[in-house]
Amino acid sequence: MKKLLLSLGLLAGLQLSANAQITLGDMPYWRPYDQRGINTFETAKEDTATFDGIKVRLGGSFAQQFQALEHSNTATASFDANEKDVNKLIEIGYGFNLANANLNLDVLLADGIRLNLITYLSSKHHSETWVKGGYLQIDKLGFLNSPLADKLMENLTLRVGHMEINYGDAHYRRSDNAQALHNPFVGNYIMDAFATEIGADVTFQKSGFLAVAGITGGEIQGGLTKPKDRAPSFYGKVGYDNSLSEQLRVRLTGSVYTTNSSVRNTLYGGDRAGSRYNLVMENEQATLSSQFTSGRLNPGLTDNITAVVLNPFVKYGGLEFFGNFERARGKAANETSERTWDQIGTDLIYRFGARENYYVGGRYNKVSGKLPVAGTKANIQRTALGAGWFVTRNILAKAEYVNQEYNNFAVTDIRNGGEFHGVMVEGVIAF
Repeated sequence: MKKLLLSLGLLAGLQLSANAQITLGDMPYWRPYDQRGINTFETAKEDTATFDGIKVRLGGSFAQQFQALEHSNTATASFDANEKDVNKLIEIGYGFNLANANLNLDVLLADGIRLNLITYLSSKHHSETWVKGGYLQIDKLGFLNSPLADKLMENLTLRVGHMEINYGDAHYRRSDNAQALHNPFVGNYIMDAFATEIGADVTFQKSGFLAVAGITGGEIQGGLTKPKDRAPSFYGKVGYDNSLSEQLRVRLTGSVYTTNSSVRNTLYGGDRAGSRYNLVMENEQATLSSQFTSGRLNPGLTDNITAVVLNPFVKYGGLEFFGNFERARGKAANETSERTWDQIGTDLIYRFGARENYYVGGRYNKVSGKLPVAGTKANIQRTALGAGWFVTRNILAKAEYVNQEYNNFAVTDIRNGGEFHGVMVEGVIAF
């Protein structure tokens, strides 16, 4: 609640002290939260508006799911001190999940300088309102009165703050708590590469070519203790993104993220809002807030990690393909040797209708690698079929059939012989 009041206080302070304009209109150098933001990756360098004073754009996102999933496993019984079988799956039925809500604030502070602040009003993991992060995006340096700086900024974008790091392209297509309108499916990838870290990055874009370089503190929040265990994280991206004709768009990027040491790195555990598949493959003691990442896998490479990912994207007319081919290598602090996890993700979507307001699609997702304790190699496979309807550019109704299987987990692991399948239905509003 305190963080919500701070957000509203910022809004009120801008209006009173600077005579800021409150708007629901578009921002320059900005990605729309509605249907227009689909297949938008890095924000473009076209200047789309004239600066005539501070503007505060108030937006929001809302999502509600209906879950009809079943799960099963073949793990042997294992009893804790209270004689509870920790490998017995919790009984789940059909019903509505907790609704998600985001508050989106974008503040145009000067020509080409924008503040972004996103607050989670309702999420599965936290019962209180809390801030995802905030950062400053700079596309112009007019305050320097330098022709050289103006020329450089024609192709450069700077970001500074506590922000979603630009590793890979899948984070542009995932559900971010309530902001689920850009995701053609209900769930995110099994290994969900998403993290908010404190740092800065610079993006270069020209004639379809792009390059990103960034540095952060390496963790989800700041920290001063255990300095010998902390090291900065570095990430980068290179690629090409261009429309070769009116019908054909091609994009190909490669990204890397690396850190030598961390108290707790969260590249694959940075989503504090939670997954969509509630309580799947969890035992009878599970709660929604504690087991908030059900259906995902965090490889646990929390000390040092180097991850690379290749993301091809092709759109021809209404048909689009997105791929995610990823490898992560590293270890936790209590491990003596590094482990490797691989991920394959492929999305095939066909959009149709007068404004591509309908779509159908399929997804295949597989992760495989060594488990931290047993050291054996296991894998998880998911197939999903989805369909959606944009009632308006701000309202999306979508449905998904999902089947996920767990293979080669030890008989003492609750995931042994695990499977969940069924239908998810989700309604999303974003503006």
